[in-house]
Amino acid sequence: MGRPSRTDRPYDVVLFGATGFVGELTARYLAAHAPRGLRWALAGRDEVKLRRLVGRLPGGRDVGVLRADVSDPASLRTLAERARVVASTVGPYVRYGEGLVAACADTGTDYLDLTGEPEFVDLMYVRYDARARETGARLVHACGFDSVPHDLGVYFTVRQLPEGVPLSVDGFVSAGASFSGGTFASALGQFARGRQMRAAARDRRRHEPRPVARRAVAPAGAPRYAGEVGAWALPLPTVDPQVVRRSAEALERYGPDFRYRHYAAVRRLPVAVGGTAAMGALVAAAQVPPVRRGLSALLKPGEGPSPQKRARSWFRVRFVGEGGGHRVFTEVSGGDPGYDETAKMFAEAALSLALDDLPPTAGQVTTAVAMGDALTERLRSAGITFRVAAKR
Repeated sequence: MGRPSRTDRPYDVVLFGATGFVGELTARYLAAHAPRGLRWALAGRDEVKLRRLVGRLPGGRDVGVLRADVSDPASLRTLAERARVVASTVGPYVRYGEGLVAACADTGTDYLDLTGEPEFVDLMYVRYDARARETGARLVHACGFDSVPHDLGVYFTVRQLPEGVPLSVDGFVSAGASFSGGTFASALGQFARGRQMRAAARDRRRHEPRPVARRAVAPAGAPRYAGEVGAWALPLPTVDPQVVRRSAEALERYGPDFRYRHYAAVRRLPVAVGGTAAMGALVAAAQVPPVRRGLSALLKPGEGPSPQKRARSWFRVRFVGEGGGHRVFTEVSGGDPGYDETAKMFAEAALSLALDDLPPTAGQVTTAVAMGDALTERLRSAGITFRVAAKR
């Protein structure tokens, strides 16, 4: 099936969950940066709150309001039928996200979200990738700090290296930022669902075809001192390396044999040791329901860092790529990773799906596969840095 045209649907982009913390930041970004003529709307379960938010947005009189609730499948279907692109901030996605993915896959509507939940991504692939391919829908998960800087950063790095040869890339993440209650709740939920996450990954492997005569892997690696970036490198157990691997499997530009490793970069050894111990303690605590509930109460969903804290926040991801006798150092960097820059990445990804001339894709795809060059250029224009630091 062909994609919905502008005459088929009343809205180009609908933002679902607009009254949440990141949702409102995304709505404000769209209000400030959406091109003239974009037809867009806010959606959620509380129409009163949505209309109040619209009233606070510059140019809000041109923004539509749609009521939709994750507990009402008919409302999600109606939402999907009225939009060319639906961008969802409603998480944790493994609890609240499936209905909207199903509706978008069935109606040929492009869908994107901010999930960092590997279990959710794998479940949605098994259940809805085939249907989305039939209808032409693009289902693009992890369109915020998970995993845009890492996926597009590796894509950018690979393009600096020779073609047709084995390639390896290591990514090293540094950041100074706070996080919101929703992010904290989502992380605790993931830590408590290790068994379900492994089961979803196994099921996906049974359904997902592998590249022919090519290989792409993303091993965890081991803690080490990385002299190439002057920091201790600690493996990061996030969704990002899985996203990168799937981009490499889909795109021949990554070469016949590709490897990616994903690390946190920590300058001081005591901080590295303390951070590892704290993460282990949090994972262990998440296994005990009363403790998990108590931790969740410390920072409630909908709460987040102040504008002043976000203004002081930053991120930097350095990549070291090698192949064909060449070595390249690249960097992706920006401001507050979890909120201001995530809202920017998310909004620009939605605009890219709605407006840009993109490669023909359908089904569950990554940002690099669906929007690689176009989204990279959008983000550069929006102030996120993609640069080559050195070549050898």
